[in-house]
Amino acid sequence: MSEKEVFSPKDSVVSVDRRRFLAVCSAAGLGQTLFPGALLALATAEVASAQTPAPPADELPKITVSMIDNAATIAGIHLEDALKAAMIDGLNGQRDDVIEIRKLNLPNSVPPAFVFDPVPGSMTLDTVKKPIRISPAPHVVFKDHGSPDANAEELAFLTVRELAELVRSKRVSSTTLTKMYLARLKRLDPKLHCVITLTEERALKQAAAADAEIAAGHYRGPLHGIPWGGKDLLAVKGYPTTWGAAGFEQQAFDDDAEVVKRLDAAGAVLIAKLSMGALAQGDLWFGARTRNPWNLQQGSSGSSAGSASATAAGCVGFAIGTETLGSISSPSTRCGTTGLRPTFGFVPRTGAMALSWTMDKIGPICRAVEDCAIVLSAIAGPDGHDLSVKPAAMNWDAFFDWHKLRIGYIKSAFDAPTLPEVKPPANPSDADTEAYKKRLTRMQAGLVRAQYDLKYSIATLDVLRGKMGINLIPVEIPKLPFGAMIPLLEAEGAAAFDDLTRSGRDKLLTGQEPFDWPNNFRVARFYSAVDYIQAMRARSLAIKAMDELFKTVDIIVTPSQGVQLTATNLTGQPAVIVPNGLRGPDAPPSPNPKNGAVDNNGGPGTPVSITFLGGLYSDARVATFARAYQDATGFHKLHPELA
Repeated sequence: MSEKEVFSPKDSVVSVDRRRFLAVCSAAGLGQTLFPGALLALATAEVASAQTPAPPADELPKITVSMIDNAATIAGIHLEDALKAAMIDGLNGQRDDVIEIRKLNLPNSVPPAFVFDPVPGSMTLDTVKKPIRISPAPHVVFKDHGSPDANAEELAFLTVRELAELVRSKRVSSTTLTKMYLARLKRLDPKLHCVITLTEERALKQAAAADAEIAAGHYRGPLHGIPWGGKDLLAVKGYPTTWGAAGFEQQAFDDDAEVVKRLDAAGAVLIAKLSMGALAQGDLWFGARTRNPWNLQQGSSGSSAGSASATAAGCVGFAIGTETLGSISSPSTRCGTTGLRPTFGFVPRTGAMALSWTMDKIGPICRAVEDCAIVLSAIAGPDGHDLSVKPAAMNWDAFFDWHKLRIGYIKSAFDAPTLPEVKPPANPSDADTEAYKKRLTRMQAGLVRAQYDLKYSIATLDVLRGKMGINLIPVEIPKLPFGAMIPLLEAEGAAAFDDLTRSGRDKLLTGQEPFDWPNNFRVARFYSAVDYIQAMRARSLAIKAMDELFKTVDIIVTPSQGVQLTATNLTGQPAVIVPNGLRGPDAPPSPNPKNGAVDNNGGPGTPVSITFLGGLYSDARVATFARAYQDATGFHKLHPELA
């Protein structure tokens, strides 16, 4: 999740579960409100706060009519006194059941007993796996500096396809590349803060094994011998898996994540566990804020912070990130990398930290689109454990004829931005007036930046129509309340980290602002199970509407932010995010130039991006078209200058 994707805080407290309470409240006609969760939270709040461990069950107060009154106020409903009295016995019994479930101490790895599936019933999946067809061998030229190690430095920013050809042809060894990238990580990490743990011993053994196999004529494919880094929510046996969060620094698991196993099988070399915003939010982790290689005063964005930063800085051959609501898209945009957020249910998440069981996705962050397609081909497919994964085939074909595709664009997203009406406060105090002026100033400055960045998006349409000869079809994202479905994510996250909140250990996390996870998880305790289900029903409407949209076009071109980001993360469509140039010297300045500020972003010399969307499981097709655009523009060949 990106640090931009935060939600309005509300005062909240620790709550208990809702099963019997929902039944009681439904009988009283209260089933479709926030009320049940709010009441149960209030019942616990009399003796516990979110900053202290929950009290023993026998110390919890009995639920009273006054608690119901307070909960009803939070929920915005009115109850007759007779209804309140009738509910009390059921509510106290409900809490007893909740306490029994809590005694199970469910770990993060245990999923709910339901599987989210965004595939419409009418859709037929391509399940026939074919050998990947990669592009012709590139001709890579580099200067001879007199030693393999010195030569390797010049290779740091090459694509996976280029590195693979050098390794396959034995012009460069995996060991040489691995040592070079490890050295770059060690040298640049004090500036970038992109590494949590180096896996040096493991990496050197893997690289030596790769060189021996290749020398013996056993070449596994284009990832064989290529050094990579993984977001530190992927379990790796023998190393800590910290989830970027204070309090989890020594956490370790006895098995590798499925994605790690698959990349091992492809012969790739894991050199580092890369930084991530704490529990997959933003770019702030327990060690530091990960930095943008294009402007070291800025954060990298997140939460796949180190994955994007290290890739952009030429510190890994490729990286693995994850996205729930922008965590591949946002750092790829900020750092100028290429990201592929796959279809939900394409890549197994076994052995990865869970934030949202219905929204988490694992995907590659690379320096070129074909690299992403090659990596996704290696990690996609069922594993028998993550039941959300479909037996769909990821058949990358670099020679696919994209000219026959129907290309749409979100017309309104390319229209000139305007400033929404902001009404001044009625009967304002001096403080109200000052706050209004500051808000208006921020919005005006934001409008100027949006107007400046729009020219890069418009230039994309010009390239597509002119240089690539495409007849663009205007489309719009369906008019549905996608933002109102985001509490689904927060509720699932609060469940995934239930014990963290109830124990009070959430205060150990580095980020403690109202928009950070500790507060958001407390707020989510007030979101009722009924409202969760209602939002999931609304999500069903969204899935159907998005399916209808992608019956009219094969690809949609869009700026990387906006409503599409929320919509497609909720409904599962894949996205390829590609660099789209650098802001010029005339670019508006960052809204906050303070070193490391959350809102320090943009400004001269920083990257912009563009995004290509496709229908479910059309990842290979979207990547083919995105690669064509990338080849037509060449922006992916730009890289930051770092000493």
